[in-house]
Amino acid sequence: MGTPDGVTGDDELTRLRSRVAALEASTARGAPKREHHRLRSFFSALLVVVGCVLVPLGLVAAWTADLLGDTDRYVQTVAPLASDPDVQAAVATRATDAVMEHIDLASLLEGVAPDQRPLVEKALGKLGGSLEDAVAGFVRDRAQDVVASPAFETIWNDANRAVHTSLDRALTGDQDGAVKIETDTVTIDLAPVVDRVKERLVESGLTAAGKIPEVHTDFTVLRADDIGKAKTGFALLQTMGAWLPVIAVLLVAGGVLLAVRRRRALVAAALGFAVAAVVLGIALTVFRTVYLNALPASVSPAAAGSVYDTLIRFLRTSVRVCAVLGVLVALVAWLSGPSRPAVLARGLWHAGIAATRSTADRAGMRLGPVGGFVHRFHTWIVWILVAGAALAFVLWPHPTGWVVIGLALALLFALLVTDFLADPAPDPEAAAVAAGGPGAGPGSGPGPGAGPKPGPGRGAGQGPGPGEGPGPVRKAD
Repeated sequence: MGTPDGVTGDDELTRLRSRVAALEASTARGAPKREHHRLRSFFSALLVVVGCVLVPLGLVAAWTADLLGDTDRYVQTVAPLASDPDVQAAVATRATDAVMEHIDLASLLEGVAPDQRPLVEKALGKLGGSLEDAVAGFVRDRAQDVVASPAFETIWNDANRAVHTSLDRALTGDQDGAVKIETDTVTIDLAPVVDRVKERLVESGLTAAGKIPEVHTDFTVLRADDIGKAKTGFALLQTMGAWLPVIAVLLVAGGVLLAVRRRRALVAAALGFAVAAVVLGIALTVFRTVYLNALPASVSPAAAGSVYDTLIRFLRTSVRVCAVLGVLVALVAWLSGPSRPAVLARGLWHAGIAATRSTADRAGMRLGPVGGFVHRFHTWIVWILVAGAALAFVLWPHPTGWVVIGLALALLFALLVTDFLADPAPDPEAAAVAAGGPGAGPGSGPGPGAGPKPGPGRGAGQGPGPGEGPGPVRKAD
């Protein structure tokens, strides 16, 4: 292959060597940059993974601290158990056993007044079986009536409020107040339930039940021997319960900001956030089975399952909130990307808004200065709306998944209205002047009715002069 005129082979070789050296230098400069991007991607992924791992722990810590640190919250959580059939059956059985332990069956009918003995014998005879079974069934029916009455809800809430107050004072070391820990245990006392059962028995004709002394059935919640360890754990839980979820979110946000491709990192982080929450939900379901299988035979599995489900229902709500929030954030980040489906979705959005605005213009709707203002500050308005929705979510007391969906729909509607009001069209008069249409200024074109000017020496409508023929037809230039 030859070389151009005036260019020797040595010059061509020197030029090629220069280009090779330039390419090598460019490659050498790009190597540190690629290494820097690789380090950023590594630490970004590390922060996101650690943040997602902390999500379930943060949810559990926040739920536990909220449940143990707020008596009203605890009572609100366990209040539905008073109307749960399985719990009512378990409490009725416990009260029946307590009453039967203090009834002298041998002298039961002897203590009944003569005029009431036939009534009691008739009531016990309907139950059949031995005397003990008959009395036990009779007492169980009265106990079931008590736990099914509205009064039991009050008894249940008062008992749980007392035990939670005792538990809180035991964990914080505060022994002031009416409720104190006198022994090495914190218990729930079902004595009010037993008293109501005795009243129902007396009203039913079994006056001997009125001679039953005051019966206390204690349920141990916490032993004082473990309070030293529990205090340390409770203090740590109160601290981490408030900050661990925040730390998890900050780690995920830091990983996204450190990433080279932030939109892709945001999609991955949001989906990881949602998956971590779903994993916690699955773990709660699996632990429920393990917990119920480990219960002793004396405990009702149905009642224990109801208690478990009621206690963790707010934790399950938090799991749903995080899952829905993560999916929504990932969807928004994906829709803002350059992929073909995302571009198509955004095009349909803007086309629909433009068509609606055109229809409103034809109907005579004019935005006036509002359209220009919204168009000028459109970006600021959008960020203010997003910040307002985020602030509403943060300040909402115990939000649910439906709250997240409602806030997302409200934000979507607000963005729709904002895009509709952001009219990019110029002023109508300026547009008309630029187009030369109606409303044009003086000198912009011929006036109404103006026709073409006649040629030189010709009047309007004059024909050819004498001796003039039509002549050849000339084509227009």
